[in-house]
Amino acid sequence: MYNKGVLSILGRVYLNTKLFIGTSAIILLFGLTTVSTDTLLSSATPNLDQTKVNSYNEPINNHLLSLNVLTNSLENRLYGVASILEFASNLPEMKSVPNVSLLNTTLETLHGIPQDSDLQKRNIAQEILSHYHEIAGIAFIMPNGDTYFMEPYALQSNQTKNNLAYRDYFKGSIATNDTYLGDIITSTSSGVKRAIVAVPVFTEKNNGVLTGVLVGSIELGLLNKELQSLDLSQGQRIVYVDSNDTKLADSDRRLFTNSSETFSNLKSFQNANEGKFGSIVEKVGQDNMLVTYYPMEALQNRWIVLWIQPIS
Repeated sequence: MYNKGVLSILGRVYLNTKLFIGTSAIILLFGLTTVSTDTLLSSATPNLDQTKVNSYNEPINNHLLSLNVLTNSLENRLYGVASILEFASNLPEMKSVPNVSLLNTTLETLHGIPQDSDLQKRNIAQEILSHYHEIAGIAFIMPNGDTYFMEPYALQSNQTKNNLAYRDYFKGSIATNDTYLGDIITSTSSGVKRAIVAVPVFTEKNNGVLTGVLVGSIELGLLNKELQSLDLSQGQRIVYVDSNDTKLADSDRRLFTNSSETFSNLKSFQNANEGKFGSIVEKVGQDNMLVTYYPMEALQNRWIVLWIQPIS
């Protein structure tokens, strides 16, 4: 029988994580307001065209402060997702050995085990999803890459591939024996772009044998809504991009679905991908823009935040 005490524990972990996210952003904002414009710009000076942006000192300062808060908040949310999955992976119910014989009889027809099977694991996944809305779906994948189950079950029903061993998040988690944030993918079960966090699961017995990988998909739509709710001046835009030049979120509703748009040719993107922050005037599309950039350490990966502003 599933241990109901786990539900309240998961709830407390969720609330503590959300509190940490909010508190972290506030502390960072107040802590950074004491930094002078000159100090901030000195770090970015090699990347600035001073003749064009001297009049933009104040907006650059404000943008860097804002992007720092955004990136730290987003980092904390990713670590929150990782923490809740790591917590779940260490629960006895999740560590229990999967029903391999059942899976072998239903994998081809149900893309995993039946909906009413191994409810101890499924209930933990459902409880996380009910509290932690940043997570759109949870899966348990066998060591050979076969899908054991997915929640919500509709994801499992719609799955088009039964084996996910080819996914980089699965390979990375297996290779490192640690939590791993994969590249942005288009989900084979939902058809939408997701960021995936994978956590290896080991038995408590048998010298910690790997029994599977617990996977959580991050709802990028929430990031989109948050950016689009910002009160930006006309022509300004903020985008989240991963290190492979895949756009995660965009404050411009019209441009978010533009899959052909690329940022890797921008010096601002390249600088941020090297871990630098600052501002630069460069051509974005056909227009000269002031681009403020900031890197975000996303677990072992790197995401990039760009604030694009027209030059008047």
